Amino acid sequence: MSDCCSAPGLLPFEQALQNMLSQITPVTETVNLAIAQAVNAVLAQDISSPLNVPNHDNSAMDGYAFALESLNQNKTLTLVGRSMAGAPYEGVCKLGECIRIMTGAKMPSCCDSVEMQENVQANDDDITFLKEKQFGSNVRKAGEDIELGQSVLAKGHKLSAVDIGILASLGIGEVRVYRKLTVALIATGDELKLPEQTLNSGDIYESNSFVLRAMLEKLAVEVIDFGVIEDDFDAIKAAFVNADKQADAVISSGGVSVGDADYTKTVLDDLGEIGFWKIAMKPGKPFAFGKLPNSVFFGLPGNPVSALVTFHQLALVALTKMQNAQPLKRTTLYVKCMNDLRKSPGRMDFQRGVLSINEQGENIVSSTGSQGSGILSSLAQANCFIVLAAEQGKVTAGETVKVQLFDEFIA
Repeated sequence: MSDCCSAPGLLPFEQALQNMLSQITPVTETVNLAIAQAVNAVLAQDISSPLNVPNHDNSAMDGYAFALESLNQNKTLTLVGRSMAGAPYEGVCKLGECIRIMTGAKMPSCCDSVEMQENVQANDDDITFLKEKQFGSNVRKAGEDIELGQSVLAKGHKLSAVDIGILASLGIGEVRVYRKLTVALIATGDELKLPEQTLNSGDIYESNSFVLRAMLEKLAVEVIDFGVIEDDFDAIKAAFVNADKQADAVISSGGVSVGDADYTKTVLDDLGEIGFWKIAMKPGKPFAFGKLPNSVFFGLPGNPVSALVTFHQLALVALTKMQNAQPLKRTTLYVKCMNDLRKSPGRMDFQRGVLSINEQGENIVSSTGSQGSGILSSLAQANCFIVLAAEQGKVTAGETVKVQLFDEFIA
């Protein structure tokens, strides 16, 4: 039995995604940012190391530095100096001698090994080594972490907190990155009220813009929130004209179906070139993508789960390309499903699931229950999507299914 919503004319999910990406033009403008302000920015340059990290051989622990050859003649060596982090020993350590050394301190000249302080017996300047050692013990070599000239970060990489630390360790204080995208958010619907406003009969609280804004902040874009626009052609058109003037991308939720009050599609047809799609995916069949005079447009369904899933699976991928960032990498696994799942052939289905490990150490996934497009709690309880192909039918408990782990944008 086919899905009642999988009528002819629905665009396959993969085709819709590729069609959309083929029409996306990445930003090219760049700015220079201090690394302290560059987290989540997208690199517009390749980064190669200007030095070795560490830039000198150093001790991996507190102890005594020496030449291993010295211990071939005598297990007791004479202490002749100290090497501290930032205050290295500048002399030469001769055979039969050793140097007190601290973690991270530069290895003295002619020393090749370090013994931890717990494995020696100190009697004034006589240091007796109690255990056999190997050449190079407890020494971190220059360039062991990063070598001079090594490729460190590639153009298009989105800088993480760890990346910022790596740049600082290389002495790089400023990087060239692509400018931030500006994204406008518009919610439409007479029934929508903001939190803490009074609900009248038939009203609901608007949640989509709050979810989308939180996800966009993780994408590190500038967000312009136009709030809730009433179901009025002129009001919606004015909002879109204003948003198009200010933003690289305009995202709306609601109004892209075929109801009498769904004006968004009509406005878009009037303002721009819209490839209006009904996509063979569930949740989220009504989805629009197109171009306004100065921006691109993503029209999301009004139902909360549909809006989030279409944003995550479609708009977010396109915005990443617009940023000139490397494509998103999402982790997928094939695991045993613990429930029967309802599914009719016709649409790719993104059901909400909980991935866990059973007593046998196997990965398993369980459904969060009701999968209605208005049940946002089904996402709050989940940690993955159970991705069922368009042609697939129902799933019987015990079958293997594909799951896509939630990434940082949802988790």
